[in-house]
Amino acid sequence: MVMCDAYAPTGDPIPTNKRFNADKIFSHPDVIAEEPWYGIEQEYTLFQKDTKWPLGWPVGGFPAPQGPYYCGVGSDKAFGRDIVDAHYKACLFAGIDISGINGEVMPGQCRKTWIQWEFQVGPVTGISSGDQVWMARYILERITEIAGAVLSFDPKPVLGDWNGAGAHTNYSTKSMRNDGGINVINEAIEKLSKRHKEHIAAYGKGNERRLTGLHETADINTFSWGVANRGASVRVGRDTEKEGKGYFEDRRPSSNMDPYVVTSMIAETTILWKP
Repeated sequence: MVMCDAYAPTGDPIPTNKRFNADKIFSHPDVIAEEPWYGIEQEYTLFQKDTKWPLGWPVGGFPAPQGPYYCGVGSDKAFGRDIVDAHYKACLFAGIDISGINGEVMPGQCRKTWIQWEFQVGPVTGISSGDQVWMARYILERITEIAGAVLSFDPKPVLGDWNGAGAHTNYSTKSMRNDGGINVINEAIEKLSKRHKEHIAAYGKGNERRLTGLHETADINTFSWGVANRGASVRVGRDTEKEGKGYFEDRRPSSNMDPYVVTSMIAETTILWKP
């Protein structure tokens, strides 16, 4: 499998070629020097092909409330694990730096009560993060095609009292990983807070249906951050706080975000942008 840049006959990148501008940012000397690492948590939802209803849900009905599905096991809690495992093995074979999989809260959504699942890619440096996430998505599409299931990256494919689907983006630079890095992390978060609207506009279509302030999300109109706070825009881990260095997690990107746009924008804001 080969991933290609796409250009118009004029030589200009086509509108959907977001890699072109991302590569400019990741090729900047200041960004290269910081060696930005990314770990992206890609959530997705599986649907039944014929009914267009979430995998594992009773046709026309709804499952039991969220609770037993997150990282769940058993045929009454985990739906589509054969797809998930096949995807994981295929990514390993293809050389993708896939680092984990888990079922989510929504059964079928791999986290709570849907057919919602998640896979993680990273840590990967710079532009390679976008390359690998796009290829991992393609491989997943091919496997769901074989399995006769329908894949959705919609941030809220079924409205209701359960979690949506996101693409939490974990991020660090060399300065953040070094001693005293917590100060660099705090400065980066402050920069992100000042460009909240710009980031939200680039973080995926339909994200307003997901970022409601409920279901482990922050309100789309308000920037917040905290230590071990799953309801914040940006979360700093307890280990990072304790060690005084490490990484943070931008929880705002939706599951259908473009990884080239998100990763390069985070690097641009935290490394290149001067308020």
